[in-house]
Amino acid sequence: MRDLLDFHRATLAMKCDGLTDEQLRQQSMPPSTLSLLGLVRHMAEVERAWFRRTINQETDLPLVWSPEGDFQVAYDASTSTREEAFAAWQAEVEQSRRIEREAESLDLTVHAARWESDVTLRAVMLHMLLEYTRHNGHADFLREGVDGVTGV
Repeated sequence: MRDLLDFHRATLAMKCDGLTDEQLRQQSMPPSTLSLLGLVRHMAEVERAWFRRTINQETDLPLVWSPEGDFQVAYDASTSTREEAFAAWQAEVEQSRRIEREAESLDLTVHAARWESDVTLRAVMLHMLLEYTRHNGHADFLREGVDGVTGV
């Protein structure tokens, strides 16, 4: 499961390869403000929320871009740079990998207060796979809109 998750993380990065900051900030179609850089920022928040805040129980840890816990803030990459967004995302991915690697098993179960239920590390990793695959589909369309590049 970890190899598949890393494949999808690498796919998102690959969709951004060779683009300028301006191209990475290019939004899809109105009224959407979605951009490739916004997706990278969003995935940093998702990695942090599921692995650090939920599995590792770092409940006082704020989101990267929103102390109020608003995931939508990350999508606004209008003043962001590749360096800023990718540094945050890669830092969160490394934390996620560390947490997963140090867990006794994928059956590790914690209480997720936000959802008022228990979750296993396995369920979180499955959720992350689904999150990346969904957003990589968005990234396909965004990249094609920027410069016509398609494919994995």
